[in-house]
Amino acid sequence: MIKKVFPPVHPEGYGFAFLFFVATVILWHISVYLGFLGLVLTVWCLCFFRNPERVTPDDENLIICPADGVVQQITTVAPPAVMEMGDEPCMRISIFMNVFNVHINRSPVSGILTKIFYHPGKFLNASLDKASEHNERQSFVVKTKTGMKVGFVQIAGLIARRIRCDVKEGDTLLAGERFGLIRFGSRVDVYLPKTITPLVIEGQITVAGETILADIKRKEKTYKGVVR
Repeated sequence: MIKKVFPPVHPEGYGFAFLFFVATVILWHISVYLGFLGLVLTVWCLCFFRNPERVTPDDENLIICPADGVVQQITTVAPPAVMEMGDEPCMRISIFMNVFNVHINRSPVSGILTKIFYHPGKFLNASLDKASEHNERQSFVVKTKTGMKVGFVQIAGLIARRIRCDVKEGDTLLAGERFGLIRFGSRVDVYLPKTITPLVIEGQITVAGETILADIKRKEKTYKGVVR
């Protein structure tokens, strides 16, 4: 129960929280109001780096969402050449993370991490479509035991200034396993074969490691959302 109310904090967050706390002490001596603002920002910093446990569905046919946030776009595009996934168009599902989401990213499938590629770039608003091509980003490709390749890309945003990767090429990843984080507000794109039917819709809220993006064996038409 305690972990649900106060989830663990990613180790990288403690350094930032300490800096926020020191600034809070200084501001408190200047003004109580400024000190209170600093305290709020310190708590926010700890919340930003929260690292909760997630329960991932145990089914090799499922594609799991890699990020907390909202499904911004589902479209068909050619995969980035550096991923070496071929020239056939893929389905791209884009998940946008704001500064209040958990920013720990998780692998969408189980398999061998065959490719990691870092792209230096700009820091445009991650909600813009051109962010996929122009922003600083890190691309990954996982090959499942059936031979299917799934690509996913961490994209830095307007505020995000660093992408952290905790894995390396050749590692074996499990669906839902943590592989890195982005700070502070960003996006993750997932590239899947276009024949797969997505089980999410644009505007849907997602939970990393738990929300199911797609089932590779499901052939029904794409879902439509109803606002209630």
